[in-house]
Amino acid sequence: MEVINTKIPDLYIIKPRVFEDERGYFFESYNKETFLRMGIDQNFVQDNESKSAKGVLRGLHFQKPPFTQGKLVRVMRGSVLDVAVDLRKASPTYGKWASVELTQDNKWMYWVPPGFAHGFVTLEDDTVFFYKCTNVYNNASEGSIRWDDPDLNIDWGIKNPILSEKDKVAPLFKDFNSPF
Repeated sequence: MEVINTKIPDLYIIKPRVFEDERGYFFESYNKETFLRMGIDQNFVQDNESKSAKGVLRGLHFQKPPFTQGKLVRVMRGSVLDVAVDLRKASPTYGKWASVELTQDNKWMYWVPPGFAHGFVTLEDDTVFFYKCTNVYNNASEGSIRWDDPDLNIDWGIKNPILSEKDKVAPLFKDFNSPF
């Protein structure tokens, strides 16, 4: 595996080593020892999967302490633009975001550590998105920030995404008091 640093410390793009031939392909998507060598010392306790139509935007979501979650995300079918926003108050990149296009063809993964808001927009119909989490979901600890926040100014590449009711009314970043 190859780890690529983003413009935000601790947020990584991970390119697995893919073996392809006439039968198809094989790659190792997670190996605890390999991740430890990359500096990702996490215990994954929950796996999630979603399927979405083209133009669905999910996010920006996070879990507050004590249920903070790191996420190792990837696309199993289709493609997404995946976005992470640094919510760590003491970080020099607080309020900054980074994005990566994850596709079924590139097979890249994105490590989104605890203390980040996370979201993605699907670029194809029937996109299947998969992620490993370092903590279980807790409804009372759920938080969100508005996807189209003017202070964050995220370039999602879409004007009118399909949103959940919850994401339509998420608070603005200026009204956010970071627990991280």
